[in-house]
Amino acid sequence: MSPSSHEIVLTSSPDGPIIAYDASSGNALAQFTGSRSPCRGLTIVGKPYIAASHVSPTTGSGSIHLYNWCSSSALHNFQVPEPVAPLAAMSDGAYLFAGGLSGSVHTLSIPSGEVLKSLAVHNKPVSCLGISDDESLLISGSDDGSIVVVPIFQLVAASGYVLYDNVEDLVLHRFSAHSDSVTAVVSGVGLYTSQVISCSLDGTCKFWSLLRAALLLTVVFPCAISGIALNPREPEFYAAGSDGSVHKGLWRTGKRQLVMQGKDLITWSPKHDGGVVSVVMVNEGRNLLSASENGSVWVWQVDAGQVVMVLANEMGSISDLVAATGTNYSKGQDFSASNRGYRNGSCEFGLTGKELSSMPIKMLKMDEMLKVAATDRSRAIDMLESAIGMYERLLELILKEAKKSSSNNKQR
Repeated sequence: MSPSSHEIVLTSSPDGPIIAYDASSGNALAQFTGSRSPCRGLTIVGKPYIAASHVSPTTGSGSIHLYNWCSSSALHNFQVPEPVAPLAAMSDGAYLFAGGLSGSVHTLSIPSGEVLKSLAVHNKPVSCLGISDDESLLISGSDDGSIVVVPIFQLVAASGYVLYDNVEDLVLHRFSAHSDSVTAVVSGVGLYTSQVISCSLDGTCKFWSLLRAALLLTVVFPCAISGIALNPREPEFYAAGSDGSVHKGLWRTGKRQLVMQGKDLITWSPKHDGGVVSVVMVNEGRNLLSASENGSVWVWQVDAGQVVMVLANEMGSISDLVAATGTNYSKGQDFSASNRGYRNGSCEFGLTGKELSSMPIKMLKMDEMLKVAATDRSRAIDMLESAIGMYERLLELILKEAKKSSSNNKQR
């Protein structure tokens, strides 16, 4: 891996601390204590925070711990209406979403921890959460096999704790997606704006069009799948297998269609001793990290499909693995497990903010769009049409909500 990458990855555990690693060197940088975090219960909250679901080992009650980068103990302990597991956050750190055992999704304002809304969207526990690439949609999966898509403006528009009875009025899409628990939902890199991938314990990954509310592609695996990562450079995805393997799949895009390339999936070796619970991409898609439930974390070279590094194992089990991308810290700064924070500089791992990175990122995205348009104009047009269609659908929902509010005001 490039020595200038300095990306940070964090692992959580139902039995031990959250551990931060330097993804380049594999060295453990810090530990964050006090959380017993279930599967999918770890997320980065904007620039300054880490959030972890916590289930009390004595009472079974649930809460959310909010950490900053310079302290090993939780900065806040947010009380939630019920025990929660999966978490997802907006990139600006303003809102945090949590999935509950009842099937409800709770919206919290950060850093106050106020519960703004609770929506009972599923019949069984929420098992995973994802946010669309443009951050307009929250996508939730459940143990009941369903996937629900809700516009985020519906979740954050008004304050006050409200449990909605007419949830379907707020839902953009509902899919009866899988025959078993949905373990992850992802969107964005390599896909059209309105496409999502889901995976499940039923051993399938499915590609969905949100614009057409349709299933595009089903990929069948030889085992249950716990997570998905997308390659930002190639039309490839990587699946976390319960058999301890990382499985690689390739697809090609057509006229708003997805087709698998080749008849078989590629299974990398060696295998972890336990099931893989999560996979994440780092180093601009050149490396993949896989975390096993038995506590091992491996760094793979994507092009070769080989393990090039094993991260130091300091816990007996892992429930989640996430990457804090865009990090950059200098050699003179120290964020060791003993120091718990920088001796110099900020307590945020030097995370680059939008004010520093937005222009280069926009320029790179523009360059990428121009290349796409030059090499495949029809695909670029399809992507634009897909985005326009999705935003038209969102506009319809906004207008519907505005008319409802206006009607209620007149009745008063």
